[in-house]
Amino acid sequence: MAHFAKLGINGKVVGVHVVADADCQNADGVEDETVGQQFLQRIHGWDASMWKRTSYNTFENQHKLGGTPFRKNYARIGYIYDEVRDAFYKTQPYPSWTLNETTCDWEPPVVKPSITAEEKAANKRYEWNESTGAWDLIE
Repeated sequence: MAHFAKLGINGKVVGVHVVADADCQNADGVEDETVGQQFLQRIHGWDASMWKRTSYNTFENQHKLGGTPFRKNYARIGYIYDEVRDAFYKTQPYPSWTLNETTCDWEPPVVKPSITAEEKAANKRYEWNESTGAWDLIE
């Protein structure tokens, strides 16, 4: 099965659709993104350029089954497709966070502390505090 992200305004992912492999194959039986885009255009009416293939097994530029990562991350509703990077990623969670160009994931300016066994047992967790630029331990 092939997965395609439907793009809205400014490259925002508004849907993810599954397409049978046979509907994405060219005349030689090889999977082809353009064929899948044309299939989706015929079915849904959205221009073929508004569909981008995405890999269900790709996360932070790693393929979880050992294959070749594709477009940095599996697209999800609300993600952004960046044409320059040819990548999908989440919207920026905080103004101080920066995009890691290798993984296309947002990183805080301060590394998140590890939860101790005692904190975990007490159901505590760390949450980013943008106003202080630090991680707060909360319940």
